[in-house]
Amino acid sequence: MFSIYGESGRIFKGAMEDLWRIEALRAVTRTRRLEAQQTTPAVSAVTGHEAPPPRTLAGAALSAYAQASGGPPPRHPLTRVADVMSRGATTVTQELTVLQAWQMLGSAGLGQAPVINAQGELVGLLTRAELLNLERLPQPDAPSLVWRALLMQPVSAVMLSPVPAVSEDIDLRRVARVLLDTRLPGLPVVAEEGQVTGFISRSDILRAVVHDPPLDLWS
Repeated sequence: MFSIYGESGRIFKGAMEDLWRIEALRAVTRTRRLEAQQTTPAVSAVTGHEAPPPRTLAGAALSAYAQASGGPPPRHPLTRVADVMSRGATTVTQELTVLQAWQMLGSAGLGQAPVINAQGELVGLLTRAELLNLERLPQPDAPSLVWRALLMQPVSAVMLSPVPAVSEDIDLRRVARVLLDTRLPGLPVVAEEGQVTGFISRSDILRAVVHDPPLDLWS
């Protein structure tokens, strides 16, 4: 299940296809939605039937390895957010200053963090990209007081809100589609009550793709 959370709480809960009907979500989208592309299977000029997909060098190497080792390594299908998400995600509260939040992201080596209110409920998403938005930053020669005022702003003034969120049982392909459509670095993972239980990022999905031994991403 997908949700959208803002400072007033959850404003949407439903399927991925209905996300784009919520006007408030357009504030965090970065680009035009990608339309699914239909591909036509190749047809063999000799047999007139659908041709098998070309065998890649990587595929041939994996096949040779499997034969030499007595069989393919065990594969574990990854289909849900819960399979690849990062649990215990670092969060920031909306009352923190921009400077404090920046220091937290830096010390944790993170590019983003869900923003929560005093009750621990999701209200937004803070990203380094948004903190470094040129439209938000003062001019380089601006007085130091201007820069100080920026750094002393509360996180709520610079966070992305409302923000999409997902539950742990969502199909990974649907999450990947939303990340492509919004160009967000990831999505908070929330429980039914809006409490943040983790985070799923592009890096989490890519890490699953390159994991060794090979994994079947889609069952």
